[in-house]
Amino acid sequence: MACKALDAAFAAAYTQGMKNTPSFLSITLPWPAPARGNAPVRPVFIPFSGCPTRCIFCAQHVQTGQGQRSLASILAAVRDDLRQRRARQAPAVELAFFGGTFTAMPAADQQACLDVAKQGFDEGTVCALRCSTRPDCLSAQAVHRLMAAGCTMIELGVQSFHDSALVTARRGYSGAVAQEACATVLAAGCALGVQLMPGMPGVTAAIFLQDVHKALTCGAHVLRYYPCLVLRGTVLEDLYRQGAYAPWTWQETLAALTQGWLMARQAKVPVIRMGLAPEEGLDAAVLAGPQHKALGAEVQAQALLHTVEQACRGQKLQALIVPRFCQGFFWGEKRRLAAAWAGLGLSSQQLHWHAQPELVLHCAPE
Repeated sequence: MACKALDAAFAAAYTQGMKNTPSFLSITLPWPAPARGNAPVRPVFIPFSGCPTRCIFCAQHVQTGQGQRSLASILAAVRDDLRQRRARQAPAVELAFFGGTFTAMPAADQQACLDVAKQGFDEGTVCALRCSTRPDCLSAQAVHRLMAAGCTMIELGVQSFHDSALVTARRGYSGAVAQEACATVLAAGCALGVQLMPGMPGVTAAIFLQDVHKALTCGAHVLRYYPCLVLRGTVLEDLYRQGAYAPWTWQETLAALTQGWLMARQAKVPVIRMGLAPEEGLDAAVLAGPQHKALGAEVQAQALLHTVEQACRGQKLQALIVPRFCQGFFWGEKRRLAAAWAGLGLSSQQLHWHAQPELVLHCAPE
């Protein structure tokens, strides 16, 4: 509270001192912290389970850190984890089945997963359930069955709504099918997540931003952005080595994801993941592409800078008050954004923090 009061006093005093300055701007912009779920997520990765095809970029055993484990061993580990959580009275989790095509798994395998979830619900160790699947492997009947088992969100691995990009990546469905799948989830009353793959073969920055717009238009409640990486053992590796595919550069990725993040933020739709999780063995499997362990933080730092640049309207910053949750990423990795902030007139002495979910800018002519 002391910090909050100090910042409020600073803002008031500074505004009072500048009120007679010609063209002085005092701007307040909402900047809430990224939304967090009501419960911790316990992911359950089931690589390739139910997948009707293997996409040219996919190496899920590496991406998920699961190797060649059987479904039985994966579920046994989940049960053991839930027992341990119950023993230490840890909060209930949201169980999330990722990495395969859940609704295309054999019925017995699906039921085995749902049985684990039901046991967790009964014992109080699971409070919610979600899964991911392909847009072309979903029906209204499947959605209702999942919801009856406690599923509250279905995430669709859309990757792109652009037909030519889907053909190039051998996804096996059209953009129209992806849109229909989104509508099917929402019509059943279930929350919808959409996963996109910027930089996938055939996906330019412009197409990615069109995909973000389409996902928002389709009613997505959450988004995930997974920039395409070249992984060992994939068809994409062959194309890369032949010179037929070039992954996005880091700068291209950062610029596109910043715009995509800002679009989602304006629509009040959280982007809950950017980039693959740092699983064991992933680093060694990545041959090329914009891999970065702190991609989400770097995108947020760039988005904040871009927003302030636009708000200043060419004037110099005299002071900036920023929500405290931004402290960890404000300057970017290794202070890469320090020069850009200095170009706006901001020094460390002019930067202040507060507990409010808003940016407060004080600008004036040079």
